Amino acid sequence: MNTSFFTGESVRLRAMEPEDLDLMYAIENDPELWDVSNFSVPYSKYVLKEYIANSQYDMFADKQLRMMVVRKADDEVVGTVDITDFAPLHLRGEVGIGILRGHRGRGYGKEALELFCGYLFGFLRLHQLTAHIALDNEQSLGLFKACGFSVCGVLKEWWRVKGTFKDVALLQRLHP
Repeated sequence: MNTSFFTGESVRLRAMEPEDLDLMYAIENDPELWDVSNFSVPYSKYVLKEYIANSQYDMFADKQLRMMVVRKADDEVVGTVDITDFAPLHLRGEVGIGILRGHRGRGYGKEALELFCGYLFGFLRLHQLTAHIALDNEQSLGLFKACGFSVCGVLKEWWRVKGTFKDVALLQRLHP
């Protein structure tokens, strides 16, 4: 496989490994990140260990793919990027990215998202990608727009966060 899909100037993407368990546990159990996902309950280490072990790394079987974002300078994992709700018939899926606090604002997210989209469009030949982003999340909206996504709609009061409802932008990127 062409490794250039997974290697940029400052980050590379790689498959999840068993040693990522503690990091995955921290990410999945961070209530601040629940605001930008559909999850609202903590995951046990057992469940995450099983998820890592049972992932076939075949989007057609799993209907999703998560990759670790690794800083090349020191091999430190700085986040994750994934595709969920993969629909093989329609060649589309929803993309998400999470860069850990302390690593944001350094360009890692943009480079990782560009690499991931390059793989999804260039190798897997997907037709379109979508993302849901709260309208008040200007940093994330800017990231996705910088990577070729455009707002194609607004979902009113789509997410309930801390007792209040937030409007969410639906973004889309078609195969170039």
